[in-house]
Amino acid sequence: MSFALLPMLAFLCYLTATVVVSQRLYHAEGPRFKLVFSAATAGIVLHMLALSQAMFTADGQNFSLLNVSSMVCWLITLSLTLTALRTPITLLLPIVYGFAALVQLAVGLLPAGAQVQHFEHDPWLLLHVVVAFIAYVMLIMATLYSFQVSYISQRLKQKTPLQAGTVFPSLMQAEALLFRLMLAGTVLLGLTLFSGAIFTADWLAKHNIHKNVLSLMAFLLFSLLLIGHARLGWRGRVANALTISASLLLTLAYFGSRFVREVLLERL
Repeated sequence: MSFALLPMLAFLCYLTATVVVSQRLYHAEGPRFKLVFSAATAGIVLHMLALSQAMFTADGQNFSLLNVSSMVCWLITLSLTLTALRTPITLLLPIVYGFAALVQLAVGLLPAGAQVQHFEHDPWLLLHVVVAFIAYVMLIMATLYSFQVSYISQRLKQKTPLQAGTVFPSLMQAEALLFRLMLAGTVLLGLTLFSGAIFTADWLAKHNIHKNVLSLMAFLLFSLLLIGHARLGWRGRVANALTISASLLLTLAYFGSRFVREVLLERL
């Protein structure tokens, strides 16, 4: 099976999961979960196989922008699929599977580029990168949960509440999960910034300064929101605005400079 075929097959599986879960999203019995999770699981497995072939090469680990984006997408899709087996987060599944389908379509059609690393020579750097990605995935998941919390809250204010159960969680349950994820992700992000500042010689170098400043700003916003929620009861629009702002800063930190360097500058 060729490399290009794997992401295209994953694309079809994710697309199937997206369509199936969207068709009965507001149905009293919910979507056909067996079909949704079967298609999603097949997509996740194919996605993993394609990703492993693209990233682990004979020359080293190819951490190009497209491969890193695919890896982050895979981690988020896997995490939310596993979460959905026990927690009612069906509202988020069309977004997650739809985005995963688009990423796999891009992987199948676009050249991956080459940004080869050799993490086997620097295990501490590998640990730093792994923790950073876990922090990012957790905080993006928290951002997705904030959309669900906002939607449920809006329906309650309109006096058209969604029935809590297998499809939609209660507002308190969704909000509690949101802030637990945000707390864990913020702690890991803080550890990443601290370890990077202490153990990385070029932490303030020109090619790293934008990423680290944006990450620090995102960390401060997430921390501010957590403190405000715990002490002042911040939620609703204030919480959503801070969550989205911090997530955008973090995404720019993780991917913005790489996009400029690998895509824009390569074409000049």
